Amino acid sequence: MNTLLLIIALLAMTTLAYHVGRKRALASVGGNGHLLHSLPSYHGAYVALWCILPAAIIVFFWLSSENAIINSMMVSSLSLEQQDLSTAEINLILSEIRNIASGAIRSTNIDETKLALADRYGELQFLSTAGLIVVTMGIGAMGLLYSRRFIAPRFRARRWVERMVMGLLIACSIIAILTTIGIVLSLLFEASRFFTKVSPIEFLFGLHWSPQTALRADQVGSTGAFGAVPVFAGTLLITIIAMIVAVPIGLLSAIYMAEYATPHFRSVVKPLLEILAGVPTVVYGFFAALTVGPFIRDLGESVGLNVASESALAAGLVMGIMIIPFVSSLSDDVINAVPQSLRDGAFAMGATKSETIRQIIIPAALPGIVGSILLAVSRAIGETMIVVMAAGLSANFTANPFEAVTTVTVQIVTLLVGDQEFDSAKTLAAFALGLILFIVTLILNVIALTVVRKYREKYD
Repeated sequence: MNTLLLIIALLAMTTLAYHVGRKRALASVGGNGHLLHSLPSYHGAYVALWCILPAAIIVFFWLSSENAIINSMMVSSLSLEQQDLSTAEINLILSEIRNIASGAIRSTNIDETKLALADRYGELQFLSTAGLIVVTMGIGAMGLLYSRRFIAPRFRARRWVERMVMGLLIACSIIAILTTIGIVLSLLFEASRFFTKVSPIEFLFGLHWSPQTALRADQVGSTGAFGAVPVFAGTLLITIIAMIVAVPIGLLSAIYMAEYATPHFRSVVKPLLEILAGVPTVVYGFFAALTVGPFIRDLGESVGLNVASESALAAGLVMGIMIIPFVSSLSDDVINAVPQSLRDGAFAMGATKSETIRQIIIPAALPGIVGSILLAVSRAIGETMIVVMAAGLSANFTANPFEAVTTVTVQIVTLLVGDQEFDSAKTLAAFALGLILFIVTLILNVIALTVVRKYREKYD
């Protein structure tokens, strides 16, 4: 809440800085804006950028380092015995102190020492917030006063504003690139730690997945089993079922709306179809678990088939319905983008409408259609809620759509739920699964780009 108020205050100061710069520019030429080298709005934007950018940088670095500094100071406030504990145990103590300070834990049996530490934590947070507000607003005011001095009739405000905006865009691009690199490196680092505990051969080719390691060595399954083939097979099975549903329906509906439907019908049906993309996945999960799953089970029992209450077929069917808009909407836009001259040329050669669609329009729109299908595949691979509620958590190595299966994303969530020890193979397995998922998605993108590049040359 304090951060939100600070952002509102910064925006208000930036607005004030804009008007100050604009009015000063007009005042320097007696109100005749034609005498200025740049428009008054550029002068205002110049002052506003000098106000907001340094302050935003301070806020970013302050908030990034605040928790680490406060935690370090809190650790130094712990007793010597507590400071000698493991990192995980110290983190648990700090988490409890934060919960006490925030009021999440309300008990009369809390240790007085922890209450004192919670008070200390609250004081540090208050001082940090107050310091952030003072420093940020002070930097913003200094930027306003500094930039205001440069406002003059011949000042090239537009050039400076464009340079600052260009620098901002470059910085955002670099952040996006560095974020991607950081994600990849974190996956590689944590996955390498996992592969020092579990053989890559066992992980990639093992047929039994049971990552629930025991607490004692004498317990059953104390070493766990990390053969991920059943998890990959479940992901592939559900994705195939979903795409069998989504691709034909989505593509045919896109062709109908683009080539056959009247404008009025298209204007009504397309938004209704796109509503499917806005329905929360938990709603689809409830629908799959409470309606589709029991229906498939009862239907299977009526013809003598043994169908599980949670099955890959139920999850795949509902997931296919969910991703229909990803195929239909994008394919419809791509088909409409095909030049009308191609259609006219085909009709002039005597082709029928269906022949034109099959032999001219679909090949011309194929790169975009492949992109929409790829997006749908990525959406199906990354779906979690529907699988949890409709397909279950059982890692069964099977191609039978009537049995319960699980997927990579579901297992990642399951492995990382709760306070986890990041030195165990169980938790590190989530990063190995994430790395495999990343590689698969990368391969799909390379294939899609190859197809796009191959066919684009023919129709440009």
